[in-house]
Amino acid sequence: MLFEKKLCLKCRGRGFCGKPCRIYSKINWGLKTRKHFSGNSPPEIFIGRFNYPDINAGILSPNDSETGDENTEELAMPEIWHKSKFSISHILDNRGKLIYGRFKTKIRNARIYNEKNKFLNLMQEICMAYKPVSTEFLLKKPPSKKLEISKNTTIIGNPAPLKKARIQENPKVKPKVDYLVSDTDCKSVDSIKELYKSKIPVTHISKILSAGLLGIKTNRKLVPTRWSITATDDTLSKNLLKKIKYYPEINEILLFHSYYNGNHYEILLLPDRFSFEVIEAETIGSLWNQTEEIGIMQDYEFFHERKKYAYNTTGAYYANRLALCEYLEFIKKQATALFIREVRPEYYAPLGVGILRETCRAAFQKKPEKFQTLKEALQQAQTRLKLPIKIFTDKSAILKEYGKQTRLNKWI
Repeated sequence: MLFEKKLCLKCRGRGFCGKPCRIYSKINWGLKTRKHFSGNSPPEIFIGRFNYPDINAGILSPNDSETGDENTEELAMPEIWHKSKFSISHILDNRGKLIYGRFKTKIRNARIYNEKNKFLNLMQEICMAYKPVSTEFLLKKPPSKKLEISKNTTIIGNPAPLKKARIQENPKVKPKVDYLVSDTDCKSVDSIKELYKSKIPVTHISKILSAGLLGIKTNRKLVPTRWSITATDDTLSKNLLKKIKYYPEINEILLFHSYYNGNHYEILLLPDRFSFEVIEAETIGSLWNQTEEIGIMQDYEFFHERKKYAYNTTGAYYANRLALCEYLEFIKKQATALFIREVRPEYYAPLGVGILRETCRAAFQKKPEKFQTLKEALQQAQTRLKLPIKIFTDKSAILKEYGKQTRLNKWI
């Protein structure tokens, strides 16, 4: 029997299961915190979504006097985490070093520069930088040992209300970022595409969008972090698909695979027009499934553009689709794609959808396995999966449709 509810998603460390929280217990709370300190923000910001449009926003920075770490990019970049193969415990230790100095603001304040919005304007300056920014913080009270636990974003901890803050150096900003932030007549969609073409990391683009620095001036507003991540992935993949859907189809069955911190992917590409499906299985004892039954999530789209948000697989859907589109654009082909994600018990704390994008990107960097038949490809995928592949294939919408329609090339 398949189970849809996920206890940890509802619990968020509040002990509903009666057991010590696997996430809270893994955080290193040994960091000594003070109300006044200086630190190098990675740069990292976080925009909350509760009580929208009146939300919490803020800057994250370690207390360098305690950590002794000046190169802090690795505290906030999924691209670095995956490349360096950081373990979950290592990432949690890093996140535990970050102090979240936050303040209350309105989303529409993003386009207003005045003394009332000094914290917001400071946050915007910091998030534009591509190198750590030395910043001095004065908090109203010491940080509390609380976590913001979300499926789409990595853990945010040590929140404290901000009293004063100032930048101690000039932020290092890429010319393209500075240009597009200053261009108040350019739509946010076009700005995102231009930043991507300029090799700005996707994580950095989503932060700039989140801080309300892109788009036409009258439309600029703060975007909650979890929404900005998905919006960036969605915008970029849709833009790539405009070209991909005119490319020829692949002519053989390809299988890719990748694994990182309890997330195992089998990615199947079939010769056909573009379509895309993600099926996730949360094994018993994995992060969001503390039940005795397997949890299954599924979202898909056929050749025509998806109109509704992927409510089941959420941000992972769009992160996976961007990785796929980057590969198809690279080989100048289109294909039908099935993403099988097996979430194993080793994935005990959320690291955000950024690591899923990087895990899939890594899969496409490997040489694909090639097969003559779908059956052979699925048999090979089964050798690496712990769950029966029938769980995925029986549910798959694109496999039900694959091969039903006679192709014109059969008569050539």
